[in-house]
Amino acid sequence: MSISMYSASVPVAIRLLNNLSAILGKAAAHCEARKIDETALLNSRIFPDMFPLSRQVQIAGDMIKGGVSRLAGAEIPRFEDNEASFAELQARIAKTVDYLSTFKPEQVDGSEDKDIEITRSSGTVKYKGQAYLTEQVLPNFFFHVTTAYNLLRHGGVEIGKRDYLGN
Repeated sequence: MSISMYSASVPVAIRLLNNLSAILGKAAAHCEARKIDETALLNSRIFPDMFPLSRQVQIAGDMIKGGVSRLAGAEIPRFEDNEASFAELQARIAKTVDYLSTFKPEQVDGSEDKDIEITRSSGTVKYKGQAYLTEQVLPNFFFHVTTAYNLLRHGGVEIGKRDYLGN
């Protein structure tokens, strides 16, 4: 039995985004309890040439909402990248989850062979739907969520694998 494009994307992303939001809530509580300015964690990086935590969260949401939108043939909503607190990042995640929740399986299923074109500064890249989802969207989404988790863990927030995976 095969898994559907919808099942491989929307429910998985909603679960992980909700887990990420809960992790950000723990980070806010961590900062408050220890009298740490939350911008220290929001701007944290593992290495100087990488994006900070806040941008990791933004990109994770953008990657999945853009991917599902393209597969469904829907216009991709644009969000401002101006979040400056854990609460604002949680609100952005909630907006992304609300958006993803509007999709029905029949909008995404059957997109395995759909032609997807992404224009980048280096040129246009073409994919078939399934390759786009499994080789670009999901790996990038997981990468940025995991990086956000790792930055918070490195910053002393008491989170673990169960927080990432959820119940």
